[in-house]
Amino acid sequence: LASGSLARQEMLRNAGYVFDVIPADIDEGNIISALDVNKNVALVLAKEKAKFISQKNKENYIIGSDQILMMNNKIYSKAKNKQEAKERLMEFQGNTHTLYSGVSVFKNGEEIFSFIDSASLSMKNMTENDINRYCEKAGDVLTSCVGCYALESIGSRLFDKIDGDYFTILGMPLLPLISFLDAEGFDL
Repeated sequence: LASGSLARQEMLRNAGYVFDVIPADIDEGNIISALDVNKNVALVLAKEKAKFISQKNKENYIIGSDQILMMNNKIYSKAKNKQEAKERLMEFQGNTHTLYSGVSVFKNGEEIFSFIDSASLSMKNMTENDINRYCEKAGDVLTSCVGCYALESIGSRLFDKIDGDYFTILGMPLLPLISFLDAEGFDL
């Protein structure tokens, strides 16, 4: 797995896979700035991660995955600090944003699978006090997750409507990846 994301690691482990974690050291900011703002940014980042690690581990299957959050044709990255997270949550509240998650598999330095999926999340209208209380309880999630929330924990309380696959929201379209890996002989 060419990702340091604990959520992605947990998804793969829970699905029964044994794997090594080798986070890809790519400059995501430069890659994003060179692209048009669109959903494919998540897939490009996933491919770049897998390709980077595959160059030194050609005989292995390398999984790259990434996620972006878009709202009003703008891509949001992880908040740098708690204050920026609070500002983002103020901006997100009462609005719908879209998470795009891409996954790519490389072997022998070549792409052999890729998939992108999306989910739309409608955040409740909240007061500044509501957001302050959430920020006090959320902890590291504020700066470790692109939307300043983890849906699998108290972040679920921020939403009134969600359309999309749960795994895509967590950061990787897992079910299509499992189907591909099963076809490659990685079944249980």
